[in-house]
Amino acid sequence: MWLEKSRRVHLADKVSEESYEPFLSAKELEEADERIVGISRSSRRVAKYFTCGTLWGSTFLVSLLLISIILSIVRSLWGIEDDPDSIFANWGKHGTETENLAWYPTDFLRDVTPVSCHSHNDYWRRVPLFSALHAGCIGVEADVWLFDNSSHLYVGHDRAALTPHRTFQSLYVNPLVDIISQNNPKTPFYNETDALRGVFDTDPDQTLVLLVDLKTDGAKTFPQVEAQLEPLRARNWLTSVEDGVVHKRHITVIATGRTPFDMLMQNSTYRDIFFDAPLNELYEDPDTPETSEDDEPFVYNSTNSWYASVNFFRTIGSVWTHLSEEQLQLIRGQIKGAHRRGLKVRYWNTPAWPISLRNRIWHTLMAEGADILNVDDLKAATRRRW
Repeated sequence: MWLEKSRRVHLADKVSEESYEPFLSAKELEEADERIVGISRSSRRVAKYFTCGTLWGSTFLVSLLLISIILSIVRSLWGIEDDPDSIFANWGKHGTETENLAWYPTDFLRDVTPVSCHSHNDYWRRVPLFSALHAGCIGVEADVWLFDNSSHLYVGHDRAALTPHRTFQSLYVNPLVDIISQNNPKTPFYNETDALRGVFDTDPDQTLVLLVDLKTDGAKTFPQVEAQLEPLRARNWLTSVEDGVVHKRHITVIATGRTPFDMLMQNSTYRDIFFDAPLNELYEDPDTPETSEDDEPFVYNSTNSWYASVNFFRTIGSVWTHLSEEQLQLIRGQIKGAHRRGLKVRYWNTPAWPISLRNRIWHTLMAEGADILNVDDLKAATRRRW
């Protein structure tokens, strides 16, 4: 009895031990552990590659973005743009009929929209006059020199830049005659003896300002300027004043520099050259209301002057980031005085760099009422990105 009971206990213990015996052997457990470790290492390796790839990819994209930003800033600061005069690549070359500054075909103006900008020192352009017109400028500037032994008016910034072929007539007067003649053809469909269309097809009523800066003695140079405008005058293409009435035409000639105002005013019945009035002398308090008592005759008015101009730097002063309130008040007063006299405001020698400041000045001047921008960068000005 006791022996049977003892045997049952022993069998129960054996069954219990067998019930809790592991399903895997030690070797199998070791192999499983190695597989788990291998999977873990593989996962870490994949994660590492993924992280590195993400970092490198992000670094590459950020680098591209930074390079793009830097290039954009550089282009903005230095005004790097494509050459707008590429269409004139063969101008002046042998066999093109432009060796001696003959006029260039005018069909490039057919889709040009006029913009209120003035081509400062226009004779510096790759192709004087035509580069400005191609950009849309409604004003061009020529510095002219007269010497005792010649009747020619030579065009250039200083004596060192003068050459025999670059004259007022060859660069400006003769090309303008050709341009306007082409824009007013004699055909069975159009036959105007008195041409009505100006240089721009898109706006044929727009006058082109020809600003002539006299660099030599005004008393001698001014009569020569008058004489050399005769091809335009004879065709009735010059804006003129007759008996106090202004007749606006295709070309408006303005004389500046050493131009003697009293000589310009000698003919009281007819004039076709206007004066560049001194804007700094026309200031009026912008905060003072206008009254009828202020309507006394002005020395400079729309019958003798067209522009009212001034050196921005000398009159307004330096600008570092933006115009001060005092500078704005001065500008507003000058613009007010000029407009009351019927004149168009032009500031020259405005800041040219950095580009962001230049654009800010351009925007402010036009917003305050200036009529035309005096510019060196034709493309930037005429694209109106300011």
